[in-house]
Amino acid sequence: MGIQIMPSLLSSDFANLQREIESVPSADALHVDVMDNHFVPNLTLGLPVVESIRKATDAMLDIHLMIDEPDRWAPAYAEAGAESVTFHIEAAAAPVRLARELRSLGARAGMALKPATPIEGYADLLPELDMILIMTVEPGFGGQKFLDLCLPKIRRTRELIDALGSPGAQRRGDIWLQIDGGVSVETIERCAEAGADCFVAGSAVFGADHPDEMVEKLRQLAQH
Repeated sequence: MGIQIMPSLLSSDFANLQREIESVPSADALHVDVMDNHFVPNLTLGLPVVESIRKATDAMLDIHLMIDEPDRWAPAYAEAGAESVTFHIEAAAAPVRLARELRSLGARAGMALKPATPIEGYADLLPELDMILIMTVEPGFGGQKFLDLCLPKIRRTRELIDALGSPGAQRRGDIWLQIDGGVSVETIERCAEAGADCFVAGSAVFGADHPDEMVEKLRQLAQH
């Protein structure tokens, strides 16, 4: 899998959501942040809006659930047609069961970690997953500054993923390594060098004069 750029709708104009979606035709997916004002101190959109987005676009929907009780709520997003659903390991009660349920519903199963959550304790879960999301800001709000302290964790996660592709490993196949938070022209190259291949960019894209040109610029920088 090559570099993927997924603009975050959290930074878009919610009053003109379809226009914003159509402004980034080069995006590999649309990243949708669902927050419940419990797991994180912010309230965004929920399942009804995701269902409406699904009707408005054929683009891949990458759902990031920053919510309590993802075991209860996450499957509905897969049933709504989202191709990728990511839950936070800090909130999941039975992550293996949840990942298997999401995959059985046809969605890629992702596991997200806050900046201070180490990856090592979850190495054995990786064969059950399709994506690991390393938060490079504290989850809850867009427009935050990238946390460089997360770079070593990105490298360690890449090493664990690559080890799964070795002979005799539990699983072979693509596990995407996504980062979310502070992705911009100033930070994306460092993250790509550390091993990330999937990038969520919000304000960098939707704050640009030409959002789709920014998607391409970020992709070129990451590839470089």
